[in-house]
Amino acid sequence: MQQTMMKTDRADVNRMLLIGGAISAPLFFVVSIVQVMMRSGFDIRRHAISMLSLGDAGWIQSANFMLTGCLGIVAAIGISRQLRGDRMGVWGAILIGLYGVGMIVAGIYPPDAGLSFPPGASVEMPARMSSTALIHSAAFFTSFICLVAACLMYARSFAVRRNRAWMSYCIATGTLSPALIAAGASMSNGIGVVMAIAGMLAFGWVSALSLRLMPKLSN
Repeated sequence: MQQTMMKTDRADVNRMLLIGGAISAPLFFVVSIVQVMMRSGFDIRRHAISMLSLGDAGWIQSANFMLTGCLGIVAAIGISRQLRGDRMGVWGAILIGLYGVGMIVAGIYPPDAGLSFPPGASVEMPARMSSTALIHSAAFFTSFICLVAACLMYARSFAVRRNRAWMSYCIATGTLSPALIAAGASMSNGIGVVMAIAGMLAFGWVSALSLRLMPKLSN
């Protein structure tokens, strides 16, 4: 009886942790989209979502980055607990945890102002990135790379389990997301849209994986 209760408690804890991961991407993009529509001077075709961290209301997006990072770490703990005994799954969870840490750092250190945002900023981006912008870029890049690596690692894990649907989903996310980032980096117009789509794919994968691994409700 006691052992059954412990298993039930463990499943309930894992479920709560994975709920955090499940809501991470929807929360991040709902908050971001609302700001895209409401922030004066912001143009998603020209500005990256991270630039919403600038200006008087920039604290909202900074907090959004940090909260998403915390939920990513929570998801990583839940995934690791749920896949205990699966070495590939645990290593993948560590990568998701690093993604969360990177998002927190990216929220603490904002990018540079430019392209007329926030209002009053130069019409051009600075010739040299500031130290805070360098940290922001490095943290976000590290987060993204960790997610791509996690996708490919879980693709192998699902392949071993003969789950072709999830194997294909992981491969698609792990290849299409960086391809979009590379394409967006070479664009002069529409860069914000392409980067946002890449983020939706990668961040959304964390939420989808959390839902996929979520244990059933206990009786």
